[in-house]
Amino acid sequence: MVLTIGRGLALAAGGAAVVQWTPALAAHVPRLATAFAIPRTIPSKRGVLLSFDDGPHRQGTPAVLAGLARAGAPAVFFVVGEQVVRYPELVREIAAAGHEIGVHGYRHQTRREWTRGLLAGDTRRALDAVHEAGGPRPRFYRPPHGVFSLGGLRCVRSLGLEPLLWSRWGRDWEGRATATSIAERATTGVRAGDVVLLHDADHYGAAGSWQKTAAALPRIFDQIAAAGLEATSVRDATENRGRLGGPIRGPQSPVALAVVP
Repeated sequence: MVLTIGRGLALAAGGAAVVQWTPALAAHVPRLATAFAIPRTIPSKRGVLLSFDDGPHRQGTPAVLAGLARAGAPAVFFVVGEQVVRYPELVREIAAAGHEIGVHGYRHQTRREWTRGLLAGDTRRALDAVHEAGGPRPRFYRPPHGVFSLGGLRCVRSLGLEPLLWSRWGRDWEGRATATSIAERATTGVRAGDVVLLHDADHYGAAGSWQKTAAALPRIFDQIAAAGLEATSVRDATENRGRLGGPIRGPQSPVALAVVP
């Protein structure tokens, strides 16, 4: 039995819950993320964190790195293990440029129905790939499509990783996206502490989408500056605070929070 509440929120028998990101549910996602102690923002008075998922990518990652370098801006890259194996040198380039590296799993698959053992194995494999590529030990974890379960949260935290979602996105994986639309979605109403979701790869999105993301970066930085803000790193934002999230709360039944692009 499935009970649907509004548009996109479904509660299934056994305690499973899935949230599809729709305008009707936008107001509910922060409360759900807070209930499960999943950070969507960073503690910063002036900083905005740019995050890039799905890489590394042979062309997309260097293009994004170049845009960040021109702006003198830091970012965090949530890399996919199977792509790290293909492009290990790009992991080293990301780290050498001073950016942070998080893991986005080894395979880009939704984890809603994965057992804890499957998730642990996939995450360890991703961590091993980064290590073998010569990258630093990742601190953060973001699951594909933003899908978490309580068991999954406990699993990634037991591996020494901190979960981090996002509060804004550019929807840059869509074929209809443009550099202008990406920048507008990512920065309209931007506030201190926001985490912006972007992509430096088109492995799992529209072909060539990374080109529009790279082209959007100058406008994104202009809009952040116009709001009196600046791009920051998680390292700087948490220097005096430590971990982003708190203890896991909620029922013992498997509950998944999915913020699905």
